[in-house]
Amino acid sequence: MEMVMTETKNQITLTQIAAQKLGVILDQKGVKETHALRVFVKGGGCGGMQYGMTFDGDFQESDEVYTQHGMRVVVDPTSMFYINGASIDYIDNLMGGGFHIENPNALSACGCGSSFRTANSPPEGAAAGGGCGSSGCGH
Repeated sequence: MEMVMTETKNQITLTQIAAQKLGVILDQKGVKETHALRVFVKGGGCGGMQYGMTFDGDFQESDEVYTQHGMRVVVDPTSMFYINGASIDYIDNLMGGGFHIENPNALSACGCGSSFRTANSPPEGAAAGGGCGSSGCGH
């Protein structure tokens, strides 16, 4: 499928299989026409920052919005600072399926794959050291 996006130099790549899986979920929820995938980061986890994804129909003027494989992707500017260039894939294996984020900005990542640290991450809490589960990651 063709990738269409707004004029932006920042971007997160969504694989075709991830877009298909997300599209099925949006269809099941009945919000495919009104919502998009919002990708964000927030403080926390053993790496200092955590990835997050949700479906959102309330876009902000500062959000970057573009379309890949028929899926709209929305990212706020602060999150884009930490995850620009990341890719989101859907992995299905014997242990089960799930979404996986590969972030080229991550200097280190928790074993759970949900938290990470970049050169720009604040040096607070678990980011200063410790592994998964040592500082409240819970993954």
